[in-house]
Amino acid sequence: MKLLKRGVLQLLLKSAFILVSFWMLLQVRFYAKGRHLSVLWGFRWLEYTGADGRPENVCNCSAIFRGKLEAIEQAKMLAISRDFRKSVRVPDEFYVNTCKNCRKFKIDRKYILFPLSQEEENFPLAYSMVVHQKVQTFERLLRAIYAPQNFYCIHVDTSAEPSVISAISAIASCFPNVFLVSKPVNVVYSAWSRVQADLNCMADLYNISTKWKYFINLCGQDFPIKTNLEIVKTLQSLRGGNSMESEKMHESKKWRVLNSHQIIDNTVQGTGQKKAPPPFDLPILSGSAYIVVNRGYVRSVLEDNRIRQLIVWANDTYSPDEFIWATIQRMPGVPGSTRPSIKYDMTDINALARLVKWSWHEGSDRSLDAVYPECQGSHVRAICVYGAGDLRWMLEQHHLFANKFDVDTDSIAVYCLEKYLRQKALSEMQ
Repeated sequence: MKLLKRGVLQLLLKSAFILVSFWMLLQVRFYAKGRHLSVLWGFRWLEYTGADGRPENVCNCSAIFRGKLEAIEQAKMLAISRDFRKSVRVPDEFYVNTCKNCRKFKIDRKYILFPLSQEEENFPLAYSMVVHQKVQTFERLLRAIYAPQNFYCIHVDTSAEPSVISAISAIASCFPNVFLVSKPVNVVYSAWSRVQADLNCMADLYNISTKWKYFINLCGQDFPIKTNLEIVKTLQSLRGGNSMESEKMHESKKWRVLNSHQIIDNTVQGTGQKKAPPPFDLPILSGSAYIVVNRGYVRSVLEDNRIRQLIVWANDTYSPDEFIWATIQRMPGVPGSTRPSIKYDMTDINALARLVKWSWHEGSDRSLDAVYPECQGSHVRAICVYGAGDLRWMLEQHHLFANKFDVDTDSIAVYCLEKYLRQKALSEMQ
């Protein structure tokens, strides 16, 4: 009997040893790939849930996405409530203090710290992010697009509040692939400095890695409407092409490039002098500040002598960010470019780069002239600051990002969108 018991005990110990060895082997395999052991058991710990304690939890995001009027009206009422706005506001100092413990910050904020698929890992992206305020909105944008294989250059205006610079610096310090631009400038609205901010990030990103495939520029009030995997698949489908607004310039805008301008008291004003024609008789196209371009396009911007001369010529124009990229996109020889013919014109609606609702293009569903339905949020400089009621329509569009969002104005729109994208990203991987 004693021998039998001893034999059973040895068998149990041997079985336990085999199980422990197998468990340790799994640990090594998953950690070697940069993945937490939780990969084996699911990703519930990365989901955004009601247990997070966010004030926006009182809203029913699912009903909002289904277009339920009651849920949308509740979100609208909360968005204009002073007490609710106060409850969702996060001071800049919070990020400075929290990021003293980077590991805790990344875990508490549920950053995704490993590639969710081999396809994404093999197709890294480069982002330029130009910000000057609203750290909370910026941090939620970064969290929504963060992936360890990507690269993120953050341009914070030199004129930004010290608390903003400190907070964003603290956040960037917690990630090896997030960094502040090496040459920050003071960005003046409609001046060349807006382009220069992106140019400086382009140079830093180009030099920091040879791996990334596409460059996307953002501002602090953008937000993705696609997961990283969806963005990667969409960019792969371009087969090396670029995507941005680029079309014939309307007569009402030509004064911007025909006359010389200068900055006076932080505003762009005309000098009264006419400009010389653009170099090489380049046709100046109308476009947007926001682009989706391949690495070769960025190389051309940094190295092509024709583009360098165009940059010098454009330095004293008005709102050069709304024509410089669009013009380069139609220059022969630039990787991913298209010909200057009007047949290759692309509007912002057809481009992938950015979904923007302009007030003069809005209208009811019955209107044949309306480009998109009426804004469900508010307007800033004729641009819709999205509300929760815009989300359902937004997710039906093909664009990669949308503008504008503002946590201070409507945090529910951002909250529901980030929950939706996180759940979808985890579902795609599983």
